[in-house]
Amino acid sequence: MTRLTAALLLGSTFMASPALSFDISAMSEDEKAAFGEAVRDYLMDNPEVLVESINVLEQRRVAQEAQNDQQLVAANQDAIFEDGHSWVGGNPDGDVTVVEFLDYRCGYCRRFNDQVHALIKDDPNVRLILKEYPILGQDSEASSRFAIAVKQIAGDEAYMKAHDELITLRSEASLEALQGVAEKIGVDPTEVVNRMNTEDVTAVLRANRQLGETMAISGTPTFIIGGEMIRGVPPGGLEELVQAARDEAS
Repeated sequence: MTRLTAALLLGSTFMASPALSFDISAMSEDEKAAFGEAVRDYLMDNPEVLVESINVLEQRRVAQEAQNDQQLVAANQDAIFEDGHSWVGGNPDGDVTVVEFLDYRCGYCRRFNDQVHALIKDDPNVRLILKEYPILGQDSEASSRFAIAVKQIAGDEAYMKAHDELITLRSEASLEALQGVAEKIGVDPTEVVNRMNTEDVTAVLRANRQLGETMAISGTPTFIIGGEMIRGVPPGGLEELVQAARDEAS
């Protein structure tokens, strides 16, 4: 068997072309050995074939994951967009909804917070939903409990003030630090602290965790923009993804 024959057969294997059918089981042992050697020689002489095939495989994997994520978003619309307990800002009637699963101790969430603010400031037609998703330990849990308690006690404006203080908090989220945040934003520290471990607060975190598990969310930030899920920091920024969602919907 020549190297050219092996190359043709190899190409048909990688490209899955219907024009050429190849059944290795029909070969004799000697033919199989010769074929294997020819394939090896071809790949050694043309390693770029492997690189190309790996790239194609990666593209297919990414496309499949994106399709799976779209299906997850479609199947969990109410819990994602209308849960009744998450903070909703921007334009409540905006044509594109951006959802962020966040952890206050997450470095990427912290660095991306200004972009999130800029998005709803610069684009008056975006609806923003923030979902507390503490996954990085006790300080994350305490921070989210505090933010949820503030929202339940004092409303959305106070929640956003608490959010911005927590996302920039450099110290541990100790009781003293959280009481200081409460005083700074004008909320009764004792009332907030007493509410942090109530079932009302725990129920919000439980619902968010259940949704996150269903959506296979294991890191923050995770964004949902329109019908797409973006795991991690969005490439190119939020504005491009919002525009893509608009274009998709039009």
